[in-house]
Amino acid sequence: MDVTALRNKLSQLGQDHLLEFWDDPDLTDDLRRSLYDDITGTNVEEVLKFFETSTANMNNSEKVDERMEPIPSELFGSVTRSGKNLDRWYKDGLKQISQGKVGVLLLAGGQGTRLGVKYPKGMYNVGLPSEKTLYQLQAERILKAQELALELTGEKGVIPWYIMTSEHTKEPTREFFKQHNHFGIGEDDLVLFEQEMLPCVSFEGKIILDQKHKISRAPDGNGGLYRALGNCKILDDMERRGVTYVHVYCVDNILVKMADPTFIGFCIDKGANCGAKVVEKAYPTEPVGVVCRVDGQYQVVEYSEITLPTAEKRSEDGRLTFSAGNICNHFFTIEFLKSVVNENESRLRHHVAKKKIPFIDGEGKRIAPEKPNGIKMEKFVFDVFRFSNNFAVFEVLREDEFSPLKNSTKSEKDNPTTARHALLSLHHRWVLNAGGNFIDSDGTPIPAIPSRRAHDPDCYPVTCEVSPLLSYAGEGLDKICNGKKFCPPILLNQANVIAEKQDTINTQ
Repeated sequence: MDVTALRNKLSQLGQDHLLEFWDDPDLTDDLRRSLYDDITGTNVEEVLKFFETSTANMNNSEKVDERMEPIPSELFGSVTRSGKNLDRWYKDGLKQISQGKVGVLLLAGGQGTRLGVKYPKGMYNVGLPSEKTLYQLQAERILKAQELALELTGEKGVIPWYIMTSEHTKEPTREFFKQHNHFGIGEDDLVLFEQEMLPCVSFEGKIILDQKHKISRAPDGNGGLYRALGNCKILDDMERRGVTYVHVYCVDNILVKMADPTFIGFCIDKGANCGAKVVEKAYPTEPVGVVCRVDGQYQVVEYSEITLPTAEKRSEDGRLTFSAGNICNHFFTIEFLKSVVNENESRLRHHVAKKKIPFIDGEGKRIAPEKPNGIKMEKFVFDVFRFSNNFAVFEVLREDEFSPLKNSTKSEKDNPTTARHALLSLHHRWVLNAGGNFIDSDGTPIPAIPSRRAHDPDCYPVTCEVSPLLSYAGEGLDKICNGKKFCPPILLNQANVIAEKQDTINTQ
């Protein structure tokens, strides 16, 4: 170890504090080696460049109202307004799946800090009757999509599942899937890879020490996907398998449709190399980013970047002009991803997130700050929209496809209860649409729109869960639901189909 040379280099870069505790008696030779390797394995010059460029506009409150345009109608599709095209897109998507041309890619590098857990968010159980985790729900939706494609075409295609993890989530995720036999997914068809970690930096531009012998780091954002695709040879793996289209999504959406055939078919029909699934904004000031064009390029504009008059602007049909709420649900062609990784990744800029970052103070004590003391630098997955010359947007119903799990039960929204209720409500509607009805234990019919009981919020919605292995999006339920009465709580799965043949229904 050439410590002298390292000291000189760090001093020139204004980062000599990283070796402040080198002679501390608490540091063993192994810990000193670990610190030396940690620093020398870090491109400090690159980190400082990222800091300089990302913080240059940190306090820039420039609005982009005058430069914004809504997505052109010819590039826009909707589950409520596209009519007969929906069935055609759905079947086209299934055909692509049957030919092995579709892969799904999960963004799962973040920790469950806001959720209040110390394990990857995909391992979370929101309290469904089945007690399935987010990972299991998603795995089973993949299996069902493959089954539907096989039923339509007679061809058995495999949907490979790529999961981008981080230093914090990779091994727990790998072990979790191993313990559960990969939830039926072929072991070779589940590919875990790791995104990079970037040092956390103080507001003054000093790289933060997490321990006396360790730099504080955080995942480089979901936009770190593109560097990881290249570094981990994931695109090579996709090409080897014959994957042509990739569905990219975020782990926390309990309603996500894996490899959604309709979305895939729509994007292919539009000739898109990049697509975004969106939901209509609930109200003008809803704090979500909107997909639109700025200076002729497609991008997501954050709610803080536009003024209230623009947020409230409406079209002739009365809908919000900028209504396409981003839900981190995207379509890419392999060719587009290759162009991003090989040509454009370096053009993506880092965004700044002010955070409370634990640090080692001058006396060698680890401090957990009560207010933000530094920044984490990250890229966003949607930052590549501007590189697309063939873009498409597909609007879906929020109640059918978007309910994120971000916060603990202490929060009023996006928590385990709201996620659970969203899924139960969706499945309740599936059964009603399939001709089923619900009754209380005394035989009293339960209204199709049940009222919330203030003293017992868990009584709403009706507790009705449908296994993804039984139905992907409500299809095929009439054979076990039509004309039947169900007394909640109920869990419909493949066993119910067998029971139906025996003229019995056992839902629990």
